[in-house]
Amino acid sequence: MLATEAFDKGAKVVALPEFFTGALAPNPEAYAVALSADNRALNMMKRLADKYQGHLGGSMLLSDDGELYNRYFFVSPNNKVHPHDKDLPTMWENAFYTGGNDDGVFNTDIGDAGIAVCWELIRNQTLQRMQGRIDVAITGTHWWDIPENWPLINKLLSPLSRLNHRLSEQAPVEFAKKLGVPVIQASHCGPLEGDFYLLPGLDLKFNYRTRFVGATQIVDAHGNVLASRNTQEGPGIIYGDIRVGSKKYKAQHEIQSNEFWSANLSYLHRIYWAHQNWVCKSLYLREGRRRGLHSASINDQVDEPVSG
Repeated sequence: MLATEAFDKGAKVVALPEFFTGALAPNPEAYAVALSADNRALNMMKRLADKYQGHLGGSMLLSDDGELYNRYFFVSPNNKVHPHDKDLPTMWENAFYTGGNDDGVFNTDIGDAGIAVCWELIRNQTLQRMQGRIDVAITGTHWWDIPENWPLINKLLSPLSRLNHRLSEQAPVEFAKKLGVPVIQASHCGPLEGDFYLLPGLDLKFNYRTRFVGATQIVDAHGNVLASRNTQEGPGIIYGDIRVGSKKYKAQHEIQSNEFWSANLSYLHRIYWAHQNWVCKSLYLREGRRRGLHSASINDQVDEPVSG
């Protein structure tokens, strides 16, 4: 288990990717990873935090009060648990969960921590709720690329893919610069396959095979990358030392409150975002919530630990 290995080698803070309990792309089997709010993966995180007197973060799909959420837990020793629900599902994630409304800022044993998940890193509302309030950011991504199995589309969209790679790799760097705090970032890696739905309320869809992009990174408060492992390198661990200050570093950029995105997204990114949000919200209402809640109720009965 990579989290255990990291702690064994002396890590004090360990970050796991977004959806570390199982990757998500729209298909009936994907809902099987849904867990209850108090689940075996969270219990594993608590055990590791206590055993190593360290801190551990990662997100998972879980049910709570009749809905599903993408909940990031940042766990400290002695069962201190800080939960953050991602505020807006990204594109096809809308088929799996609904958004939360907490600010993602917590007072912890290592200082005031800001929790951000994937495309929360490139939206100004995330920066605005954390600016001047945090000493360190703990983040994770589940950031996928264009389809590999649509040959003509793949060729036409190759410039978009290159931009997508740059955006995903630079997101933690820009987040650090704009907030003036160090960032610990964990990325999902490997292949991903699901369905691309065309219209809300209908089962018109194409098979979509892709890969995760981005990089697991440790970034200092000035945006310097101290350690990095690209998703193309596969699973692994990076290590680095960061100085967690007292919100004393000056952010390098003024946050523009009138802009939704903090990154320069292409028009195709924005169209894809709007279209898949629209289509997949319908899928969640039609069957996603039901499937996820059913899986969570079954998984509640399973006692084996989840690997991290």
